[in-house]
Amino acid sequence: MSDDLPGLISAEVGDRAAAWDLAGTIPVEVLRRLGAAGALCAEVPAEYGGPGLSSRRNGELTAHAGTLCSSLRSVMTSQGMAAWTIQRFGTRRQRAEALPRLTRGDLAAVAFSEPQAGSDLSAIATTVKDDGDTVVLNGHKVWSTAAGYADLLVVFGRYQDGAAAVLVPTTTPGVTVRPVPQPLGCRAAGHADVLLEDVRLPAAQVLSGTGQSLPLLTTLALTYGRMSVAWGCVGIIRSCLRAAAAHARDREQFGKPLAEHQLIARHLAELLVAEQTATRVCEHAAGCWDDRSPELSTAAVLAKHVAAGHAARSAATAVQVLASAGSVDGEPVARAYRDAKLMQIIEGSEEICQLILAERALEGAV
Repeated sequence: MSDDLPGLISAEVGDRAAAWDLAGTIPVEVLRRLGAAGALCAEVPAEYGGPGLSSRRNGELTAHAGTLCSSLRSVMTSQGMAAWTIQRFGTRRQRAEALPRLTRGDLAAVAFSEPQAGSDLSAIATTVKDDGDTVVLNGHKVWSTAAGYADLLVVFGRYQDGAAAVLVPTTTPGVTVRPVPQPLGCRAAGHADVLLEDVRLPAAQVLSGTGQSLPLLTTLALTYGRMSVAWGCVGIIRSCLRAAAAHARDREQFGKPLAEHQLIARHLAELLVAEQTATRVCEHAAGCWDDRSPELSTAAVLAKHVAAGHAARSAATAVQVLASAGSVDGEPVARAYRDAKLMQIIEGSEEICQLILAERALEGAV
């Protein structure tokens, strides 16, 4: 890993994550500095100005950010998904023009979900229609992470006989970005709804310029997101383990440290097991990504499902260990408790992950 990236993230976050959470915003200059260092989409190859990290090394960087601030990690996930979609589906010219922007400080977000298309992305209703040498977009996207900060949106919609991802500058006439008020978790991640009303753009803004299969388009982009969320959950678990262990070591009750009470010791053991389990399943998925394994899609779903579940349970355990000390809004385990719950919903809910994994189990039984 580029030695300076974890240190840079630590320096930029410092002790400000609680304040960002309470305020519901990260200073945009912080995000631009991190973006210009390549930290927000660190898998972008060096030829486009990125660090070119492997999935495994980028995962550990993502987990590091997740231990400090899940809102920042969410911005990294969104920027990384945007960059990956451009890298995977863009023409050579589109990659050469768009990717360096994301490694010089411009901020990006992806726009998938709609009022009637959350888990069921086949219900996407946003349209991308040809009109001469331009395209016209109409639609309503919801809960687009980091859209509140974005200079560029990667919008998914129906196009020709399939679907397409379109690069949409947020300054384009007809684009309206409305922040989600008081989200439950990752409050400073820039969650926003996006309205697209007769948004006219050059046809060259359509990635690859031709219709793609909607399942292929969304699955490939979501696979990156699921990997990133899973590693972010590793970070949440590590933060909870660290906070709970420190408190249990230093806090005394009934004449001895909490850690010497067996039921509290059990909680600490469970947190360690969760951290190790989530880390190993993420490492496996990252290996599948780096090796271009056909098992990648399933491995990413598995990693996201396991890590998110452990993060939610670990956050609840940490609050239990810290008790009143862990119940102050904005502080690490209180933030983790809210943030981790959101992780069980985004990039494929627990139920959707279970259905995908059940299908895989049935395939293996044939």
